[in-house]
Amino acid sequence: MTRLCLVEDHEVAGLEPLTLTRPAFELRLGSTTLGEKIARAFAVGPGPHLRGAVLRTQLAAGIDARPPSDRWAVNDRDWLARGPVVVANARWIPPVGFVPPQGITPWLGVCDGRPACALVGPERALGLEPHLVNDWFDDVSAKFNGVDIGGEWIDRPWDLVDKNSRHIERDFEVESRVGVTNRHLATAAVVGPIERLFIHESARIDPYTVFDTTTGPITVAAGVHVQPFTRIEGPSYIGTDTQLFRANIRGGVTIGPNCRIGGEVEESIVHGYSNKYHEGFLGHAYIGEWVNLGAITSNSDLRNDYGEVDVPLAGDPIATGLRKVGCFVGDHSRTGMGSFLNTGTSIGVMCNVLPAGILLPKHVPSFSTVMYGSVAPAWPLEQLFETARIVRERRGRRFGELDEQLFETLFQQTRLERERAFQRGRERSLAPRPPSAMGG
Repeated sequence: MTRLCLVEDHEVAGLEPLTLTRPAFELRLGSTTLGEKIARAFAVGPGPHLRGAVLRTQLAAGIDARPPSDRWAVNDRDWLARGPVVVANARWIPPVGFVPPQGITPWLGVCDGRPACALVGPERALGLEPHLVNDWFDDVSAKFNGVDIGGEWIDRPWDLVDKNSRHIERDFEVESRVGVTNRHLATAAVVGPIERLFIHESARIDPYTVFDTTTGPITVAAGVHVQPFTRIEGPSYIGTDTQLFRANIRGGVTIGPNCRIGGEVEESIVHGYSNKYHEGFLGHAYIGEWVNLGAITSNSDLRNDYGEVDVPLAGDPIATGLRKVGCFVGDHSRTGMGSFLNTGTSIGVMCNVLPAGILLPKHVPSFSTVMYGSVAPAWPLEQLFETARIVRERRGRRFGELDEQLFETLFQQTRLERERAFQRGRERSLAPRPPSAMGG
C-alpha cells in the first residue's frame, strides 16, 4: 500500500500571504486542494497511517489536533521509518492520467527540470527535515537519474487563480459527478448541457436561480443554499454549506465550505468560512479563511492601460506576466464598507482595511490597519484574537490556544515586513508633492 509524504520547499514563501496559516498542500484549486490532487494521483487514501507531511514547525500542532480523517503524520520520524514512501513537493500538480514510474526503486520524478517527487526507502526518508527539503531533493537528484513525469507547478498565488477554470473542469471529469434531481429542476433554470451540472440532493435551490453550463461544468455540494435571483456560470464549484445571496457567479470560481457570498464574483477562489454578503466586485482573487469583505468592497483586476500587473509580496513588487490580477487576502482580515482595492493588492493576515474613498494601498502587511488611505499599526493582539473568537463562534468553530500560538509566531515573523511598510509610508508622507498636485 502506497504511503505519501508531502513536503514544503523554500519556495513556499512565494505563496504568502495564503501559506502563512496553512501548508501549501491545503491551498484550493478547482474542486479540491493541492494535497488531494497528489493523493488521488498516487491512489493514497485518507488518514495519518498513509499520509504524512514535513512542513514548517509552527503549523504542525494545528494539523495534529484535527480529527483522524483530516490528519497527516507531521514531522514524524517514526512514521518515516516504517517503510518506503513517496515524497512529493506540495506545490507540484500531477498531470492528467498520471502513472508513477514502474519497475524502478527508488525513482525520482522531474517536472520542468525540477524534482517533483521521489519513491525512497525509510533510510533516505529519515533525512527529511523542515526547512531543508531543497537540500534533500538536491541530494536525491545527485544520486538518481530523474524521470520526466510532467505536471505543473504552483509558484505564486496568481498561479492558482489563473489555472482554476481548467482544474474545475478537470476535477469534474475525474470525479464523474452528474445528476440533478427533479426537485431542483422544478425551481431552477438550466442553460446549456444538463450533464455538466451536479447538484447534491441536500442542496436547497430557490426559485429564479439560473445555472449556465455553456462555458463549463458546475458543482453544487452538500448543504448549499442558493437564494433567488442568483446566476452561476461554469466552470464553478460551490462548496459544502455555502450560501449564495443574489450572487452573480461569472465562471472560473471556487468557493470553499461555509461561505456567505453575494454580488459579482469572477475567476476567484474563496478558501472557506469567509463572507462577501453584499454587492461589490471580486475578480481574479484568492481570499483566505475567516475573511469579511464589507458591503460594496470591490477590487480592480485590470489596469487602465491594460499593462502587466505587479503584486507586492512581502512588500516587493513581483511581475506576474498577467494582465488580469485581482487581490490576495490572508486569513482573519476584514475590509470596511466601500473599500476599493487596487489591481494586484496583497493583504496579510489579521488586517483591518478601512475605506478612504480612494484606491487603497496595494501592500498591507500582516497585523496592520489601513486608516485614511495609509498603512498603520493594528490593534493589540489580544483585541484581534477576541474578534477572531467571535467570528469563529458564529460558524460553530473555536479560536483556541493553538491558534493564538500560531498567530503570535506569525506576528514576530512578519515584524520586519511591517516596519518596512511603515517606514515607506512615512517617507511618502514627507516627500514633496509634484507642482500639479499642489495646484502650482
